[in-house]
Amino acid sequence: MSDGSERREARRFNMNLPLRVLSREAKGHELAARTRDLSYRGLYFLAEADFQVGSEIEFVITLPQQVTQSGDVHIRCQGEIVRVEATESGRVGIAAKIARYEFIPATATAA
Repeated sequence: MSDGSERREARRFNMNLPLRVLSREAKGHELAARTRDLSYRGLYFLAEADFQVGSEIEFVITLPQQVTQSGDVHIRCQGEIVRVEATESGRVGIAAKIARYEFIPATATAA
């Protein structure tokens, strides 16, 4: 029986991190956003753009030095939009599941 409690399989962490959403259609075009929470399986972020449920998404999350205790760490992810909702701030809340990810070498982000 369900008691209405949390059903996520992965623990979510409330973290407000910088996020760059990469457009697959417009090469070189990026949308800056911020995460609200994330886990190794998905994330929820706020943006000022329209997204469609079911569409593929590519994004880069930056874990800052304060989190990693070394340098900034950039993680490129590919996933799918699973929920889109309006928020009180006028932004759009987007939930996405992460299909795969890779760490971007520091030398690639310095260029």
